[in-house]
Amino acid sequence: MADYKIPSLTVDIFIYDDDFNFILIQRKNEPFKGCWALPGGFVEYGESVETAAVREAKEETSIDVELKELVNVYSSPDRDPRGHTVTVVFTAKGDLNTKKADSDAADIDVFSQDQLETVNLAFDHDKIIKDSLNKAKKMEENNGILS
Repeated sequence: MADYKIPSLTVDIFIYDDDFNFILIQRKNEPFKGCWALPGGFVEYGESVETAAVREAKEETSIDVELKELVNVYSSPDRDPRGHTVTVVFTAKGDLNTKKADSDAADIDVFSQDQLETVNLAFDHDKIIKDSLNKAKKMEENNGILS
């Protein structure tokens, strides 16, 4: 059997409140050390992406989340300088007041859409956050039902 290079699989979680404020963590480690990012991380072998998303949210933010919707899959081969990484992104609800930087997060904070232009974001998270906001707002407008 031939050797195949396989991309790494990750999850990112857009945790938001009723006013569409959302959680970002400040990265403690490279790549993008010091930049802000969505909570997320690598899917472990034998783990579903949904389970990984809930686990990573808790590990990095201390927030227990309820996943709401699949946003999209982002797979550009150059999105992560460590190598080809595919991420599955979910929207999620949780109590933002219980936030606490944990694991590989140097800091944690709540942001609004208006602050996006002033935040130094990691990876392709600018696009992912905008897509997530649009998905969350559309779902809320339709009373939790995607059209």
